[in-house]
Amino acid sequence: MADNFCIPNGKTGQTVLVTGGAGYIGSHTCVKLLEAGKEIVVIDNLSNSRRNSIERIKEITGKDFTFYCDDLRDRAALRRIFRSHSISGVIHFAGWKAADESVALPLKYYDNNIVSAVSLLNAMAEHQVKNLVFSSSAAVYGIPHKVPIAEDFPLQPISPYGSTKLMIENILQDLHQADPYWNFVILRYFNPAGAHPSGLIGEDPIGIPSNLVPYITGVAVGRFEKLRVYGSDYPTKDGTCVRDYIHVDDLAEGHLAALAHLEKNRGFSVFNLGTGIGYSVMEVIGAFSKAAGKEIPYEITGRRAGDIPVCYANPYKAGIELLWKAQKGLDQMCRDSWNWQKKNPAGYG
Repeated sequence: MADNFCIPNGKTGQTVLVTGGAGYIGSHTCVKLLEAGKEIVVIDNLSNSRRNSIERIKEITGKDFTFYCDDLRDRAALRRIFRSHSISGVIHFAGWKAADESVALPLKYYDNNIVSAVSLLNAMAEHQVKNLVFSSSAAVYGIPHKVPIAEDFPLQPISPYGSTKLMIENILQDLHQADPYWNFVILRYFNPAGAHPSGLIGEDPIGIPSNLVPYITGVAVGRFEKLRVYGSDYPTKDGTCVRDYIHVDDLAEGHLAALAHLEKNRGFSVFNLGTGIGYSVMEVIGAFSKAAGKEIPYEITGRRAGDIPVCYANPYKAGIELLWKAQKGLDQMCRDSWNWQKKNPAGYG
């Protein structure tokens, strides 16, 4: 375990701990935090992310920070981190996230996502750090009775992945009810896409991507032969699933808005982060083909376990209370995703 321990960089003051900060959304949020003048510490076990992203974050921002390659389930490692830094709040991204994989491997998801969260919360309680922004998901809604989806809709996840997110939300709510000094913002976000405009950081999942856009970019750059479109018989405009795609930079800004909200509004809050617009799989393929200047070969296959027909957000509450609104559309997401992939055809590897 000593091999995974990084010596703190000597910074003092109030620091944000970012779990899963080497990952796709985490890395973009780290950039925004550093650019906003925040001091950060990152912990990531690199099970579904790349160490290179840490150096890319530093290159983009010109700022240094401490990185720990540790697992959140390692409580001794967490204690060392909390003792070494003046942590004032936590943004919790770390966790497995593929709905279809979770259906096949539920124990993997319950063990990693739930146990990690409980371990983190125990470390926070031990060191009297009671401010947390939690990366939840629209998967907690399951199959909505209508769209757009508002925060007060029934919570009925249909995959173990979604269930883990809802269980953690319930744990946080129970903690706040037992001790109102705990302050939580839950961010239920929809489908992240895009990349940093520099092309230095982007989405680089290990293996065949479970998300649509990195699968498309992998096909466009020659990493995969063709895209599989899972189902064409859904009750949608063209038979393919409809999702709310949100630029990862907009999503990262939402986390900064959530931190600011925690500073001024103590308690327990839940917000959707989405654009409020739904695009089908075929519409995304068309938009990306335009951005890349090439056709994307694809084949229609059977439906995928854990998928729902239509899912897009009502982001009104986040606009009013967080003063946040998504700024970038699908065309920008596709251009930035292609810029990242063509500059990094093998990803970070």
